[in-house]
Amino acid sequence: MSEPLILDGKKVAESVYQRLLLEVSLLPVVPRIVFLRVGEDPASQSYVRSKEKRCLELGLRGETIVFSESVSEDEVIGKILSLNRDKDVNGILVQLPLPKHIDKARVLRSIDPYKDVDGLHPENAGLLLQGKPRFIPCTPAGIIELLKFYNIPVAGKRVAVLGRSEIVGRPVAQLLTNHDATVTVCHSKTQNLTAELLRSEIVVAAIGKPKLVQANMVSSGVVIVDVGINRVDGQILGDVDFDTVKSKASAISPVPGGVGPMTIAMLMKNLVLAATLQSQKN
Repeated sequence: MSEPLILDGKKVAESVYQRLLLEVSLLPVVPRIVFLRVGEDPASQSYVRSKEKRCLELGLRGETIVFSESVSEDEVIGKILSLNRDKDVNGILVQLPLPKHIDKARVLRSIDPYKDVDGLHPENAGLLLQGKPRFIPCTPAGIIELLKFYNIPVAGKRVAVLGRSEIVGRPVAQLLTNHDATVTVCHSKTQNLTAELLRSEIVVAAIGKPKLVQANMVSSGVVIVDVGINRVDGQILGDVDFDTVKSKASAISPVPGGVGPMTIAMLMKNLVLAATLQSQKN
């Protein structure tokens, strides 16, 4: 089989940013986002830095509020409620994961749904379920954007989604269904995972297990979207064994450089949308 099409997230993200620059220039405000980070988790620090940097490059306003690891749930929610009231704040993002003593669901529910640029508030999740999305969670939105850019059809295709997290697996399965795919969600209790993958034309791997998907588990010509970011011995590995699976794939996203850049691009898109919707309301 010939070399697969590499789904280059950096290239696609740049095309998104070019469109956003035009949209931002037409807005009556400069969109502003506030990131809330709890503790000093190195991965969380790195993710927030990347988001702040991208804001700066697009001429958007981004700032971070850092709480100590021992902060109370009520204090975090108090800060969110104050940001909800602040008309100068368009987007609020709580960097996950949160410490165990904080109820993540309660914190996310406290964000104004019109400022929920991560798309995780129950109201926004419900709108996605109805096929009328406002803010789509960033990684699932990025996956769809990646497939669209490379003209990979989704309608009528059999798709396997590995993982059922509320951040990636469930929303991407719903999005793909909204785009007329036939979707199977696979997880830790799925029996005979290989059989499910072999009958799928598109595989979205978001299960958090390095190199779980091997060449013998997928059919020839499959499209692979690898969402996994697994740190192993100083390396970042996907959920798919890229080197062996690429010989079977017609298209495959690398890790890093595939879905990762798309996640930040979609966050910026959600922020601009939030500012647009709020300026229409005011």
